[in-house]
Amino acid sequence: MAENQEYEERVRDALERIAEIPAETSVPEPFRDYFRKTALFLLGVKKDADNRSLYEDILPEHYDTSYSNPDYAAEKLGPGMGPLLAAVYAELRGIIPAVFEDDYESCAVLYELFLLLYFEFENEDLPREATVREIFGAYIRDYLGYYVEKRIAAQLDPSADFVTKIIMESDLSDPSYLYRYGEYVTENTVKTAVFMAGLPEETVTRMAEAYTRGFREGFVHAGKDLSKKKTVQIIFELGFERMVRKAIQQFAEMGLSPTFTRYSPVLAGKSPNRHAGYTGAVPNMQFDYDHREDLALVMDEAFVSQRKRAAQEAFEKMRIPAGEHAGPAVLMTFGETPFVPRQHEACIRMTKEETKRNLDLLNGLLMIRQRYIPETERSFTIIAFPTPGISDHFEEIFQDTIRVNTLDSGRYSAIQQKLIDALDQGEAVRVKGMNGNRTNLTVRLHPLCDPKKETIFENCVADVNIPVGEVFTSPVLKGTEGTLHVKRVFLEDYEFIDLELSFRDGMISTSSCGNYENEEENRKYIEENILFHHPTLPLGEFAIGTNTTAFVMARKYGIESRLPILIAEKTGPHFAVGDTCYSHEEDNPVFNPDGKEIIARDNEHTLIRKTDPSKAYYGCHTDITIPYEELGEVTVIKRDGGEIPLLREGRFVLPGTEELNIPLDGK
Repeated sequence: MAENQEYEERVRDALERIAEIPAETSVPEPFRDYFRKTALFLLGVKKDADNRSLYEDILPEHYDTSYSNPDYAAEKLGPGMGPLLAAVYAELRGIIPAVFEDDYESCAVLYELFLLLYFEFENEDLPREATVREIFGAYIRDYLGYYVEKRIAAQLDPSADFVTKIIMESDLSDPSYLYRYGEYVTENTVKTAVFMAGLPEETVTRMAEAYTRGFREGFVHAGKDLSKKKTVQIIFELGFERMVRKAIQQFAEMGLSPTFTRYSPVLAGKSPNRHAGYTGAVPNMQFDYDHREDLALVMDEAFVSQRKRAAQEAFEKMRIPAGEHAGPAVLMTFGETPFVPRQHEACIRMTKEETKRNLDLLNGLLMIRQRYIPETERSFTIIAFPTPGISDHFEEIFQDTIRVNTLDSGRYSAIQQKLIDALDQGEAVRVKGMNGNRTNLTVRLHPLCDPKKETIFENCVADVNIPVGEVFTSPVLKGTEGTLHVKRVFLEDYEFIDLELSFRDGMISTSSCGNYENEEENRKYIEENILFHHPTLPLGEFAIGTNTTAFVMARKYGIESRLPILIAEKTGPHFAVGDTCYSHEEDNPVFNPDGKEIIARDNEHTLIRKTDPSKAYYGCHTDITIPYEELGEVTVIKRDGGEIPLLREGRFVLPGTEELNIPLDGK
């Protein structure tokens, strides 16, 4: 209690000082304007503030003249100091959740960071860039343990119930509850909440059951013991609270209490994607994109060691609840306008050496988590629903999505088994495009030692990965050769035009796209958003999507570009570059509904884990789907040289799979 009072006093003192800054002239221009505007932002963050005002200056219509924009900051404050102070400003935006959660310690830390920098600029001699970098770096290092421990505790401890109380105690028929989080709320967010409030109770129950049943069945199908678990991390986007409330009640029947972690607004807890925590609407994708590598400011060996140590210590404190944690249940949304980023030259970027350290850090953190929450004892589920921004036909699309998410798994399992029986006879699969698609790729398959007990492909039903509709494998890298091409695809919210990847022995050898006129910009775009700064990646997955119902739904409403990969990957053959689907679980036996063990869990690269686990994984997995209308053929090449056609000209031709063509033929 005394400690909390101390932080409250520090917050009060800091705000009193910050309130004086807008009228002061002790800092020379151009920096005076930066500190004045930042002070006004900090002073304006209050629980009763208009939600839009909290995000006003980073919204697309104001971003070109915002100090959060590295290019604008560089123009006004100098090429060195500008991007650095833009990163500081992005960090200070973490004050919003801190205020709404009454987190006085975080508030004090951020206010005092701002004041410390302000005092430096008040001096007669302006500080050097190195001094500002040192102050910012010291703040990150000094409070790294605090932020990491706070985040891990929120993931594992249901008593951190800020979100749970909002969901369970609010009148969800009144969308004003959305403003209690401190997240960005748009008209679409409100429309989603109002729509959800108006759905029949049985519809909401069915939606939640698909979500929670998938989570439970993930444990059942993998032979894992759910009865030992006590918590489940719920990840969702604001507006879906009515479904989440129902899910919380259903999880309680399984003996699970909910935990929630916010998408991290500060660098200490930053994740590569927003689905690492619950979130509101995205104020500006360009803002997120421009600040995605701000950790370069501190990415040295000492920081990597400190970050790993902080995670280790935090998990050790939470050892018991970590062992009782069941994993994440993710509710994704889709419908926002696809995003193609502008390439701002002043963005802070990681060097090759910093990128290497960051990858080492990500792998190290994953291995630490593995020790306390082993993949062999946890599971997950993920489901997606549209938001009103998707189309004027939102309500029809929503109902069709419910249908897609609740298709008969048993029926699909039987049809997909026909595909697997044919694929198990092959040593490779040939995939070719048509209608302008230049794909010509041969995927090498694992050999079977005992076909009566073993299989190569997993029969994916609607458990952890909803909706139903794919068979997938980890290819053999050696001998996997050729070109993968898609005319237009959306990967993690980023649009790619005319994307082409060539493979040699299963590794990407060349890549190109047509997003920008400048080839160098295209190269950087792929390097940052597909390769994730790796020099190359393996073909980690080959799959055949069978959910033709989802494909037809997308075509019917013209929303192909809006589908999340979760659904898009089920609408045609797809290929993932990066880690396999069995990453970190290769030694855990997996069986299909027919009882056969899936033996294709490794590739030549993942086997490195037996000697050096830190080098066996890439920390990424990006699915790229070829739509049926661009698909010329998928053919099994048998060991005796014979061939078994599975698809021809976008239609399933293998006997026993023709039923999948019914939606495609409009019947």
